[in-house]
Amino acid sequence: MSGAELHAVFDVAAWGAAAIAMWWLSRVRGLQFPRQSFELTYIAALVFGAGIGAYIFGTLNLWFSGVPGIARSVEGALAGGIVAIELYKWLHGISLRTGARFALPLAIGVAVGRLGCYFAGLEDFTYGTPTTLPWGHDFGDRVLRHPVQLYESLAMAAFAAFYVWAVLNRNAAVITNGFYLVLFYYGLQRFVWEFIKPYGALIGPFSLFHLLSLFVMVYAAVMLATAPNVSVKHERAAA
Repeated sequence: MSGAELHAVFDVAAWGAAAIAMWWLSRVRGLQFPRQSFELTYIAALVFGAGIGAYIFGTLNLWFSGVPGIARSVEGALAGGIVAIELYKWLHGISLRTGARFALPLAIGVAVGRLGCYFAGLEDFTYGTPTTLPWGHDFGDRVLRHPVQLYESLAMAAFAAFYVWAVLNRNAAVITNGFYLVLFYYGLQRFVWEFIKPYGALIGPFSLFHLLSLFVMVYAAVMLATAPNVSVKHERAAA
């Protein structure tokens, strides 16, 4: 299979794994999430915002790096989804936090999806800068590079494991604020990995995705700082 075909396979696997995670939370563990996050108009706004953000920021990053073409970005999708849902909630007068059910699916989806980026090779433009470390990977040009995709996959898998532990222990603080915790964690680890990617700098040493990571982290930090208090153990989640 070509790199693009392998990438497509793992994209499908990522969506499937995210769906299974959502099913496990709701059907097996019995967690209850706000009904607004299940409404078709809400989901449509989320998908639209995520899709627009994915292509806008993915393509802009190519341009800033001097590479022609069109691309998608996971972090761009996150940013676009955040903006779209916040606008949707504002327009519909929804003050309730609605992201909790997406925490585990997001972590697992990224962990699986990044494997597709790894197997796609050089054409995916998600590889790292050259390295002399023993685990450096040759993506096809005889240059050992940081397998940044695997770094991110392992990092998000670690968060997924932590979140599953929290669910099994009925930790409502983590469950209720899980979406903002995973956003902050994702933005932080992504900010670090951007220093070992071959992307063009936008401001000083920072690339577009450094700035986008900061946006995601600031948004998550504000939401966590203003989160209502919850009991430590509970069977319900409402955020």
